[in-house]
Amino acid sequence: MIHMFFPENSPVIAFAGILAAFLLTCLCTAKFAKYLPKDGGRDYAVQGKNSAGKPRGAGIIFVLVFAVTALIFADVSPELIIYIALVAVEMLTGYLDDASEKPWGELKKGLMDLAVAVVAAGTFLYFNTSAVSFAIFGITVDFPVPVYFVLAVLLVWMSINVTNCSDGVDGLSGTLSIISLITLYAVMEVTGSEDEFSFLILIFVVCILGYLWYNATPSRLMMGDAGSRAMGVFIALAAMKTGSPFIFLPAAIVLILDGGLGLVKVTIIRVLHVNIMKNVRLPLHDHVRKNLEWSNTQTVFRFAILQIIVSIATVYLIII
Repeated sequence: MIHMFFPENSPVIAFAGILAAFLLTCLCTAKFAKYLPKDGGRDYAVQGKNSAGKPRGAGIIFVLVFAVTALIFADVSPELIIYIALVAVEMLTGYLDDASEKPWGELKKGLMDLAVAVVAAGTFLYFNTSAVSFAIFGITVDFPVPVYFVLAVLLVWMSINVTNCSDGVDGLSGTLSIISLITLYAVMEVTGSEDEFSFLILIFVVCILGYLWYNATPSRLMMGDAGSRAMGVFIALAAMKTGSPFIFLPAAIVLILDGGLGLVKVTIIRVLHVNIMKNVRLPLHDHVRKNLEWSNTQTVFRFAILQIIVSIATVYLIII
């Protein structure tokens, strides 16, 4: 491990790191939010015009705080430094899109996400084995390295995009990401697969909490692609570091359904030229607000409740 600032890690230093991450996120957000680009509102989203004029791209703040505090307070190996850099790169590409007067096209963003996914998968396999534990069933399967590589690339790419698509209601994407990350942290603790990455999870979570301090309904600012894409790649990395990457499915099921069904719908329409979900407004958070008349607060709480229930059941199945 590489100790960037402290000679050795300790519970006191870890405690200080967690507090520092939260306080720095809050302080930096309060000080620098006014310099962020302003949102123009979205005609296609339910209540999209309500966001017009608010600072967006706040992900650049909490991700940079995460990177700095991780390097200062964690025992970072070369592997973890690469992961932190990938989260920062994904944040930067998202922020440049947030700050652009003309939104980037799907192809450009998709290729950048793919490049990050390839590097993430390659880095993981260089430092870890391709063995996959199915923690719920208590079995481990050695995957061929090329197969694991392809699946890992798909996991990272999917996680980035479903997390990004779920960002549309004050506090929703951040709250769901926190629940998913804490679920993965719990899996690491239960299965004994925890290492210094588990501490990075805690730092990342409290940085998101610092952002949510200002994003809770009614929000003062938004994370933008800078935050949602960075969260997506980090969740995927956390899933792989558990040793049970398929645990991503139950650990992030609400993110997957909320953000992923829209991707499925668009793909089916473009490829098969049929709309099998024509009566469902996607992302799902738009459907429940428009069709079921849920408030923003109800949407966040109910989606969070559903994910917590699935997460508790998942961890319990692993324990027994």
